[in-house]
Amino acid sequence: MKRAVISVLKILIPLTLGIWLIYYFYDQLSKQQREELFTAFQQANLWWFLLAALLSWFSHLSRAWRWRYLIEHMGYNVGFWNAYNATMSGYFMNLLIPRAGEASRAVMLYRAEGVPFEKGFGTILAERTVDLIMLLAIAGITLALQWDKLGLFQERITAFRAEQNITEDAGPNYWWFVIIGAILIGAVTVMYLIYTRPELRARLMDGIRGFISGLRSVLETKHRSAFILHTILIWSLYVAMFWVGFFALSTTATVPAAGVFASFIAGSIGIILVQGGVGVYPAFVGLIVSIYMPMPEGGGLIRPDALAMGWLLWLSQTLLVIILGGISLFLISPKGNGEGVKRSQVN
Repeated sequence: MKRAVISVLKILIPLTLGIWLIYYFYDQLSKQQREELFTAFQQANLWWFLLAALLSWFSHLSRAWRWRYLIEHMGYNVGFWNAYNATMSGYFMNLLIPRAGEASRAVMLYRAEGVPFEKGFGTILAERTVDLIMLLAIAGITLALQWDKLGLFQERITAFRAEQNITEDAGPNYWWFVIIGAILIGAVTVMYLIYTRPELRARLMDGIRGFISGLRSVLETKHRSAFILHTILIWSLYVAMFWVGFFALSTTATVPAAGVFASFIAGSIGIILVQGGVGVYPAFVGLIVSIYMPMPEGGGLIRPDALAMGWLLWLSQTLLVIILGGISLFLISPKGNGEGVKRSQVN
């Protein structure tokens, strides 16, 4: 009876969370944003977004395979599907709880394969470091190729902030003191707890050692060439899935490569700034794409079709994570019932 209840809960909990996430993100949209989204659905060729979703899924598969190289270097032979399900579950949890994706991914891997949390988490942080370098490299190349448009970018962003009533009066100065004060208080509190609680100090040191081990695994993995190829493949798929979305609308299909890369960087920033990128991702993408298109009729900073394309890209990727992440949360095998963890002879 207990096992039957657990099996039912494993189905209901991810399904309920997935439905709630869809409702949550929809509820965050204003009436105008919902109308823009529905209009975009009517105008767009959605097959392009299905292709974008497929490319995105391939990138997740490649990420899971790449992750196994780092874990293997630490002496653990992790099954591919458990690595994949842990990865997708992490993306799912990141939508549910901001910044919780990396930690939950390491927890899932521990439960499925027995890899110690600090080691799994260390490899994830090392992966993120590599991904940050890739994002900065793409951003640097994009800016270098479009140096002449930097002034226009700044002008549009400033106008967008003014249009959204984002001002820099005395209020922000006051909030800077509040933020700095909160950071200082938090830092002192953490230092005090670390000093007075040996178990916390031990956990912190384990985390630091795990991160260092993760970085070493990147540099010392015997699959270095494959790791680099997977990294290039992952980011090529990211750009490709973003690019094909432009072909869904006839008006955005003619945007040049420069506009695609610039808006890709803008969208990435939007995802970082706000949980799931809701509202911000489409606005940032639409704002930059509009620079490479004729001025919208009747004025304004963002063309409706550019904004609609941003909404559809965001929606296709968010739904993919909710659906596949929910399935992975259900499918991930517990230790002993899955592919198991084995100590491998890796130097």
